[in-house]
Amino acid sequence: MLGKIGNYEFMAEPFHCDFSNRLFMGHLGNHLLNAADFHSNDRGFGMNYLNTIKKTWVLSRLAIEMEEMPLSYTRFHVETWVESAMRFFTNRNFCVYSDEAEGKKIYGYGRSVWAMIDTETRQPVDLLAVNDGDILSYVEKEKECPIAKSSRVKMTDSAQLVRAIDTFYNDVDINGHINSVKYIEHVLDLWPISWYQQHKIHRLEVAYVAEAHAGDRLSFYREQTGENDHCVRICKDEDVEVCRCMVSFL
Repeated sequence: MLGKIGNYEFMAEPFHCDFSNRLFMGHLGNHLLNAADFHSNDRGFGMNYLNTIKKTWVLSRLAIEMEEMPLSYTRFHVETWVESAMRFFTNRNFCVYSDEAEGKKIYGYGRSVWAMIDTETRQPVDLLAVNDGDILSYVEKEKECPIAKSSRVKMTDSAQLVRAIDTFYNDVDINGHINSVKYIEHVLDLWPISWYQQHKIHRLEVAYVAEAHAGDRLSFYREQTGENDHCVRICKDEDVEVCRCMVSFL
C-alpha cells in the first residue's frame, strides 16, 4: 500500500512565468490539480478508474495562499494528502516547497474540496461507495495545513460588471466544462499589468457553484471587500452564477 502523502516534482518553466520571472498563479493551480490527479490515480480512486464506472471528480472549492512564487527554472515539489473524506465531499491539502541547501523552503499551501459526480446525470454520488470506501484508508489527519479553509466568498449586490467574455475550445477541460484554472486566469486578467508591478497575490479562493460550457458568455462582477481584498462573481447568461473568487493582494 502506498503512503498517504503524495510528493511530486515540477519545474517553473520559463514560459509559464510572468514578467517578474515567477510562476503564474494559473500554472501553479494546474500543478496542484495534477498532483491531486497523480495521487488519486496511484491509489485507485482517480480519474483513470472513475471514468470506467462513469464517474469523475469535480473541484468545489480551492484556496491557495503563497508567501512567494517559484522563480523560473526552479524545481519544486507539491505534497498532497486527503485530510478528510465524507459521503459527498473530500478535503485535500497541498504544500508547495523546494529543497534548498539550508533546508526546505516553503512557498505556500493550498486547500481544496472535491465532489464526485455521475458523468451522465452530472449529479453527486456517494464517493465512499467506490471501492468499498478505500479512500478512507488514505486519509491523513495529522499533517498540518496552516492556512484558513476555503470559504463561500461573500459578496453584496453592489459588485460592478467589469468585463464579459466568450468561451472557446481552450477554456474546456476533460470533464467537458470550463476548466477550473481558466476561471482563475480570467479573474486575474481583470487587473492590468501595472497593478501587478505594485502588488503580488497573497491568497486566492475560488468557490465553484455551477458548470459553464464552451459558447457560454461569462460576465465578471467585481467588488472591493477589504483594503487588499477583492471579490469577483462570474455569471453565465448574465444572471446564472457559476463561481465566486476572492483575491487578496500584498
